[in-house]
Amino acid sequence: MRINDAKPQKGSKKRRRRLGRGIAAGQGASCGFGMRGQKSRSGRSTRPGFEGGQMPLYRRVPKLKHFTVINPKHYTTINVCKLASLPADTEVSLTSLIDTGVLTRNNGPLKILGDGELNVKLSVKAAAFTASARSKIEAAGGSCEVVET
Repeated sequence: MRINDAKPQKGSKKRRRRLGRGIAAGQGASCGFGMRGQKSRSGRSTRPGFEGGQMPLYRRVPKLKHFTVINPKHYTTINVCKLASLPADTEVSLTSLIDTGVLTRNNGPLKILGDGELNVKLSVKAAAFTASARSKIEAAGGSCEVVET
């Protein structure tokens, strides 16, 4: 078999409809488009995405990069620099931080952020840690434990 022997499969090619070439051609006069109306006119009937005057989908959906998260996770956040005031070898959790007065409100599970410096050895139990916070706590000799909420 060579490239010049290649032919389309039998029955895969159909001849195009010849519209508006008389009644004997089978699609004469109105060419199967009916008598009047937008879809019977020559040229493209409507532009892509047109929904008959209704606000089209590409304008209904939110713009820019992302859709908003339906049920976002809310955390009680605290930076590492706030934990530096605690005494060494303290077990840090959400309830202990509220008891000591470092945090005033419970806005959900505790998340430790990595802003600031830490030189005190602490064992921290939280729902989430940023990578920088985890490295600073472990560099000070402390431990990080992820607690499920």
